[in-house]
Formats: sequence, structure tokens, C-alpha cells
Amino acid sequence: MQDETQSFEEAFGKAVELGNKIADNDEKADLWDIADGLLAGAVQYWLYTRQPCGDPRCEDCLPISTAEGRLGQLRQLVQEFSEESQYFHSPTDANVGRA
Repeated sequence: MQDETQSFEEAFGKAVELGNKIADNDEKADLWDIADGLLAGAVQYWLYTRQPCGDPRCEDCLPISTAEGRLGQLRQLVQEFSEESQYFHSPTDANVGRA
């Protein structure tokens, strides 16, 4: 479990570092474009790593045995990671109360 946590933290940190490096190297770069590119690459890699093994009876692969299943798993992770982020809520969100 420790190795999994270390790998996750390392990948997470390097993705953030890469985004910051790209933005720092090009002052005119659109931060949204950088973020979208990082996300697209992460999704591509995630889908690549979630290919079912080919055994229709494999219980480990059952949740990812279809494209729809993989997308469902991906959506669940994106929601969890989003809600855990310090940036999920913003003081400038349209639904923030102001007195």
C-alpha cells in the first residue's frame, strides 16, 4: 500500500510541476489549454492502463470490461478527486452567498 501511495503522490506532483513548467516557459500560454492537455493525457494513460485482460470471467476486470464501464469508473474517480481538491470551491463561485 505504501508503494501505491508513493506512486500516486509522485505522479500527482509531477503532473502539477509539468503544468507549472509549461506555463512558466510561455507567458502567453492559456492556462486552460495547458490544463486541458494535461487532463487529456492523463485520461489517455488511464484508459490505456484499464484494458481488460481478455478473460470474460475475470472478476478483477468486470468493472472495466466495457467502454461504458471504464467511463463510469473514470467519472467516479474524477468526481472524488475534484471534491477532495482544495480548489473545488472558490470564493468567486456564482452560488456563494454574499452579505
